[in-house]
Amino acid sequence: MWMFIGLVSFVASITFTVIAFVSKAKKNGKAKKQFFIAAALFAILIISVAADPSTTVENADSTDDKAVTTAVSTEGAKEDDQAKKETEDKAKLEAEKKENEEKAKLEAEKKAKEEAEEKARKEAEEKENSIPREYKAALRTAETYAEAMHMSKAGIYDQLTSEYGEQFPPEAAQYAIDNIVVDWKENALNMAQTYAESMNMSDADIYDQLISEYGEKFTKEEAQYAIDNLE
Repeated sequence: MWMFIGLVSFVASITFTVIAFVSKAKKNGKAKKQFFIAAALFAILIISVAADPSTTVENADSTDDKAVTTAVSTEGAKEDDQAKKETEDKAKLEAEKKENEEKAKLEAEKKAKEEAEEKARKEAEEKENSIPREYKAALRTAETYAEAMHMSKAGIYDQLTSEYGEQFPPEAAQYAIDNIVVDWKENALNMAQTYAESMNMSDADIYDQLISEYGEKFTKEEAQYAIDNLE
């Protein structure tokens, strides 16, 4: 209703304003009254517009829409921040979990290695303790013959077991031969070098002396290596 009143007031206000200007131009004395009526109608227009509930509702709706939009935007921003924080926290937890797993793995490997080394040490110690004294003595004597006199494997064994030599039991002598660490080819070469320098022997004589069962008792392969590398 207020909208209709406002519309009528607007049209009437315009009409009376036009009539007032015409009356003023004709100077018939009615212009002042007509301007007053036009002003009154314009005032009624203002009142009707202000009183129209549809305008108030639209303004209120507009205000509500803005409030809702602002609230939704704020809530959306909060949700985005929360989601971002959750993602960062999850990534941090995953990184810490991976780091802890890697640390635990390294510690387990280190512990396993230490346990294996300790086990090997104990086994070696137990094995060493289980070896008879005479076996150890035979090994040390064999090492002396090999390093100082450059003897062959067979020559050392015979020297260890000979009744005119060390007189070790065959088992002790065999233990010494099985556990000694020697480059027998180099021993053969050193012995050949001694024969060549001190006795001026030929290569053939040196070879025979190296492999002879009454001589050095090196293998044919060891003796040939010595001849091939004589200086």
